[in-house]
Amino acid sequence: MNRVHDETSEALLAAAHRLLAGEGPDALTVRRIATEAGMSTMNVYSRFGGKDGVIDELYVYGYNKLFDAIEQVEETDDALDDLRRVAIAYRSFATEHPMYYEIMFRGANPSAQSVDRALAGLGNFVARLERAAERGAVRFPADLDSTAATAWLWGTCHGLVSLELDGIADEVVDWAKIYASATDVAITGLRPAAFHDSSN
Repeated sequence: MNRVHDETSEALLAAAHRLLAGEGPDALTVRRIATEAGMSTMNVYSRFGGKDGVIDELYVYGYNKLFDAIEQVEETDDALDDLRRVAIAYRSFATEHPMYYEIMFRGANPSAQSVDRALAGLGNFVARLERAAERGAVRFPADLDSTAATAWLWGTCHGLVSLELDGIADEVVDWAKIYASATDVAITGLRPAAFHDSSN
C-alpha cells in the first residue's frame, strides 16, 4: 500500500522505536504501538496497513543506520586497515543496536521495495573493495567479483555477530577478540600476496 507520511505516521514510528528499544520486537503489536502513541489502532492500519508496515519502516531505518556507520569510516592510504575498521564499525552497530539488528535479519518480512531501499547503501561497501582493488591492495579470487567478495566479508561479520548477540558460549569465548581475528583473516586473505602465482 502507499503509506501516508504525516505527523500521525511520524508519531506512530516514534512510538515503535521506543517500544523496540525498550522491550524488543515482541512489543511491536498494533495495539501497543497505538497505545504508546496515544492513538487508536485505526491510525496504524490507515498509515502502514498494520504491524508489518511499521516493522518494514524500522527494517529500512536499521539498514540506513548500519550503512551510515560504515560510510563514516574514513578512507586512508591503508586500504586493508580501512576494511578492518569497517568490520569494527559493523560489530559496533550490531552490539549497540541489537534490537534493530534483530529486526533487520530476523524480525521482519520486508517488501521488495524495502529490501531495495535497505540494501542501496551496500554499494558503499562494494565501492570500497573496488577502489582497494584498483590500488592493488586487494585481489579477488577468480570466482568472485567485488559484490561477491563483499558478501563473503559480510557473511563473516554477520555470522560472528549473530552468535555473539545470541549469547552463544559467552562463558568461554571472547567474541570481540574472535571477531577481530576472524575478520582480519578474511580481509588479509584478499591481499595479492595471499594468492599463489601458478607460474611459480
